[in-house]
Amino acid sequence: MRTLTRTTSEERRRLPLSTAGLSIRASDEEGGGDRFNGYAAVFNSRTSIGNPLRWGFYEECAPGAFTKTLAEGDARMLIDHDTYYVVSRVSAGSLALAQDTRGLAVDSALDTGLSYVSDLKANVANRNITGMSFGFQVVKDDWELVDVETTDGDTVQAELRILREVKLFEVSAVTFPAYTDTEASLRNVAAALAHRGDMDAIEKRAQYRPELLDLLTIDREPGESTRGTDPTPEPAAATRQDRDSVDRRMRALAARFGLPAN
Repeated sequence: MRTLTRTTSEERRRLPLSTAGLSIRASDEEGGGDRFNGYAAVFNSRTSIGNPLRWGFYEECAPGAFTKTLAEGDARMLIDHDTYYVVSRVSAGSLALAQDTRGLAVDSALDTGLSYVSDLKANVANRNITGMSFGFQVVKDDWELVDVETTDGDTVQAELRILREVKLFEVSAVTFPAYTDTEASLRNVAAALAHRGDMDAIEKRAQYRPELLDLLTIDREPGESTRGTDPTPEPAAATRQDRDSVDRRMRALAARFGLPAN
C-alpha cells in the first residue's frame, strides 16, 4: 500500500551567470583578502520547473521570502552543494547574506588556506563555475494559474508557484547553473508537489510523468494546509477516512501506470 506522507524535503534552485552575477573582489578592509559576491536568488523572476505546460510549473520567489530565515538561521556557503567544501558560514562571520531589491545577495570571505577555496577563485575567474544555487525548505507558498503564450501563438494556462517564505540551509557556487537532466527536474517537481499535498495536482502530472509517483512522499498533519488556510485538525474518524481515500487513489494510479503499490 502506498501511503502519502507530507515531508518538508529540501529543494534547490539555480541561477545562471547572467543572473547570479558572480565576481571576486578585493575586500574593503586592509588585509581582508578577496571576497566572493553574487546572487543566490532573484525576486519576481519567473523560471520553469520541469515542463510547465504538462507536468511541471513556473516559479517565482517573492520579495521578503528570506526575511525570517536570515534573522534566525545559520546558513553556509558550499561548492556544488557538497558539505565537504564549506567556504564560509554566517555564525563564523565569514558569510554575509542580505535581501535587497534584487534578491538574496551573497558576500563571502575566501580563506585560501583551504585548497578548494583557491580552486574556487580560479574557477570563477576562468568561468568554469558560472552560477549560484540555494538549498531550502518551503514554509509558505501560493499557487495560481497564469496565461502563457506558446510558440504557436496560442494562449494556455499553466500553474505558477510563488515562494512566500523559505528556510534557507545553504548557498552554493555551482558548476552547472541550469538543470541539465530530466531527473533533477523531476525531483524538484516531486518536492513541490509533496509540500503542496494536492492529490488532484499529483494525478494531473502523473498522467504525463508516472515516475513522479515513485518520488512522492507526503507527510501532512490532519487539516494542515500550504495555502495559509485554517490548520485546525479534523476529527480522527475523518482523518482515517481521508487517508483510506488517498491510499485507494494512489493504488489506482500505480495500477494505471504499471508501478508497484508499496
